[in-house]
Amino acid sequence: MEPLKDQPTRDTGCALDVDIEKTLGQFSLHAAFQSISGCTALFGPSGSGKTTLINMLAGLIKPERGRIDISGACVFDYARGINLPPEKRRIGYVFQDARLFPHLNVKRNLSYGLTLIPEDERLFDLEKVAHLLDLHSLMQRRPHKLSGGERQRVAIGRALLSSPRLLLMDEPLANLDPKRRLEILPFIENLRDNLKIPIVYVSHSVDEVIRLADKVVVLDHGRVSAQGGIRDVLNRIDIQTEFAAASTDEAPDFGAVLTATVAAHEREDGLTRLAIAGDKLLVPQIDEEIGKTLRIRIRARDVALAKQAPTGLSVLNTLRARVTELVNQSRTHIDVKLETEGGAQIWSRITLRSGRELDIKPGAEIWLLIKTVALETGLSQRIH
Repeated sequence: MEPLKDQPTRDTGCALDVDIEKTLGQFSLHAAFQSISGCTALFGPSGSGKTTLINMLAGLIKPERGRIDISGACVFDYARGINLPPEKRRIGYVFQDARLFPHLNVKRNLSYGLTLIPEDERLFDLEKVAHLLDLHSLMQRRPHKLSGGERQRVAIGRALLSSPRLLLMDEPLANLDPKRRLEILPFIENLRDNLKIPIVYVSHSVDEVIRLADKVVVLDHGRVSAQGGIRDVLNRIDIQTEFAAASTDEAPDFGAVLTATVAAHEREDGLTRLAIAGDKLLVPQIDEEIGKTLRIRIRARDVALAKQAPTGLSVLNTLRARVTELVNQSRTHIDVKLETEGGAQIWSRITLRSGRELDIKPGAEIWLLIKTVALETGLSQRIH
């Protein structure tokens, strides 16, 4: 993409470079992070400053100090008096609710985005966006005739047709039921993989973050408490506890985020074999080619432990491992961090009684058992 015209630029190699501060009453926000490309997930409990932050990126709230660069072009710099208005920043914004014009049909709602950009500066046309988001059959409908998922797809399409250099998505699936969320997630993945527009994605859902994001920025009381790649951040126990408390997922308890490769399909049994580090796992069959890379999540509550090599069980996934850490000990349970022989880091939540009977302590050799069916809901789409 071309840099924003007539604005100072610097070669940071970043799609987004942010270091800004703002005080609102008793609340103060200071956020500093960089994003190279892809999807950056912005996560944190309610009141941590997520919406305030993206509204500053969009130009809807003016920071008190700092700088915002988009693709090397400066859209805000307090020290130099630069503060581009929202319409000059070329940012697409998708809200929780679609905010479509109720009196216009889908085609005219989409076309509104086009009217904001001179013809010679447009990055997309109506046909391309309609194809990406599967909107052709909806063109003549008005918003009240659309499902929640369809309305959000139209809202995304309108944002894209404004030819953004950055796409902000503020919990775009929060108002949708689980079925509609699953319907729209592949379209967001398609945007991430094919359009190469940097995305800042606000969510309270761990599963959405794991599935969509390349990087996570965690906000806590207006400060960045962690940032980095998905596995680096989400496998930290303190961050996982924070995610569990803030998540809207039905089962927000923590687990391990792992990268896997599709190794083989055992179609006669409806299974797929994944390679994870030096280990193999069987999961319910997935429709991906051999060699594709996936990101999966194994919940701690789905991992059982055994002192000896298990035999005669219905559990298909058994791995030898070593206990590396014990944390979160309560009156009833304890969380056990394990490292498999192949090098994968996995968590297990067991009762205190089980811990005593198995003599669980750092350095102990143990076997872990993972039900194949337990992995079904944790599977994510392929990594781009």
